Amino acid sequence: MIDPEAGFGELRAGNLGVRIAISAAEVDAAQALRYRVFYDEMGAHPDAVTAAAARDADSFDPVADHLLVLDHDLGEGPAAVVGTYRLIRREAAARVGGFYSASEYDVSKLTGRPGPVLELGRSCVDAAYRGRPSMQLLWAGIAAYIAKHNIEVMFGCASLPGTDLDTLAVPLTYLHHAHLAPPELRPVAVRDRFVRMDRLDPALIDHRAALADLPPLVKGYLRLGGFVGDGAVIDPQFNTTDVCVVVMTERVTDKYFRHFERQKAG
Repeated sequence: MIDPEAGFGELRAGNLGVRIAISAAEVDAAQALRYRVFYDEMGAHPDAVTAAAARDADSFDPVADHLLVLDHDLGEGPAAVVGTYRLIRREAAARVGGFYSASEYDVSKLTGRPGPVLELGRSCVDAAYRGRPSMQLLWAGIAAYIAKHNIEVMFGCASLPGTDLDTLAVPLTYLHHAHLAPPELRPVAVRDRFVRMDRLDPALIDHRAALADLPPLVKGYLRLGGFVGDGAVIDPQFNTTDVCVVVMTERVTDKYFRHFERQKAG
């Protein structure tokens, strides 16, 4: 369901723009991009329906708002989609029985807060566009969205590549010891999927190197003062190990609105 009141217009930076999807065809283009990145590139395992459609789609997509990065040099509408992020507000989640993250984490400390909350997920950018401009636009779009809807806290599952816990021991330990959410905000992995994150002696970890090696999306959350929940979750379908990230939104709007205004002035 496309909600014409959900968006904020379009923010532009040269040939690139960011806005909320305004048609079913644009959502379909975002799902096709997700399939190419998650399944063709990152090794996720599609079921027969997903493979036949070549789309990454689920029951949350119809109630979500889909943030799009568009390259207007490629055309308009679906042809221009080169990045996407799925945004689900409290009211939308209620229509499908809850948030996507609840299948992996107890997020009741977040959803129990008064006021608007936002779940972010399914973030991906075409391989040719994974530089700073696209990521800055995505975050500027999120900042505009949370300002429009008065969001105070946002959260979602962020992925580390692969499911080998020995390989991921350093980043998981670093995140647990350096960025664990305070108790009043802390999601906890559901009991039957809980994987310990504190896998090594933190004194043996080079924190600077561990931070540098994290996926760009996770680093982006942390630079905004983000926290992680307690416990990781292995997602065999997507060939990832997930952590739950929580960000208070004040720093997002301040940082990215200032950045975008400087770009426009330049």
